[in-house]
Amino acid sequence: MKLTYFQGDPPNFGDELNATMWSHLLPAGFFDDDASKLFIGIGSIIQHGYPKDARKIVVGSGYGGYTIKPDVHDGSWDFHFVRGPQTTEALGLNPDLAIADSAILLRQTPLPAPATDIKIGFIPHYESIERGNWKVACDLAGISFIDPTDPPERIIQQILGAKLVITEAMHGAIVADALRTPWIAVRTMHHIHRFKWYDWVKSLDIDYQPAFLFPSNLRESWAVTTGRSGSGPRAKAACTSKLAQPLNNACHHMAARSLQKLAQMRPSLSTDANIERATDQAMSAIDGLIAKYGRKVAFA
Repeated sequence: MKLTYFQGDPPNFGDELNATMWSHLLPAGFFDDDASKLFIGIGSIIQHGYPKDARKIVVGSGYGGYTIKPDVHDGSWDFHFVRGPQTTEALGLNPDLAIADSAILLRQTPLPAPATDIKIGFIPHYESIERGNWKVACDLAGISFIDPTDPPERIIQQILGAKLVITEAMHGAIVADALRTPWIAVRTMHHIHRFKWYDWVKSLDIDYQPAFLFPSNLRESWAVTTGRSGSGPRAKAACTSKLAQPLNNACHHMAARSLQKLAQMRPSLSTDANIERATDQAMSAIDGLIAKYGRKVAFA
């Protein structure tokens, strides 16, 4: 069975959890390079485009709307659980499969020591790293910048040590919630990323009211205004010129003040009962997965 997940450049925290988390939950030797069976875990990776003759084994993934809907009823898909009810509704699946994002299973793995140098952290979406200036805004606000392109262990340490996490990245919220760190959701800069948030929060019955965060520079302002990504060469050239610098500086300060205001808001956290229920259901699904596909070998 081949571990399958989105591998971006730069890497993205939520996706990269696949490379580290599953080794603690599945038997040694569970994964190999056999592409006839694809393990589809953390991420919005229930999508069109996988080989038709491959067995697609879904373990906590979600449909994010990034591709057309796949035909999940063609006999090549094996669903153990999915991220949430919007995925089951969109794809015509059994509603009982909607448990939670599989990153919730970090609760069942060894965790690193919490960072001791952080109180409030901000995690942007990984696309906002190249487009925005969030390190500058965080420094101005006196808030720790948590880089979603850093190694997963470092980010987990920071989330564990924080008293509060403000996050544009969905897996920043998912991991914070799983580890019981209060979090505040920021409305994603690009609308295409919003469907998956509603999918996840509905699985844990979380009251999701994402807050507006002032853009950190002109490129992000352009993205918010136009509904585009802000990553095109024309937007980049126009928004990073010397003439634009005074406005970019103003955006830095406005974004910093916006972060400070968000830090005073009431944070979100699923109930203990809901997180424990979902964790138990997800682990039961993992037990079923191992019984079906695992070899009887010792755990790593």
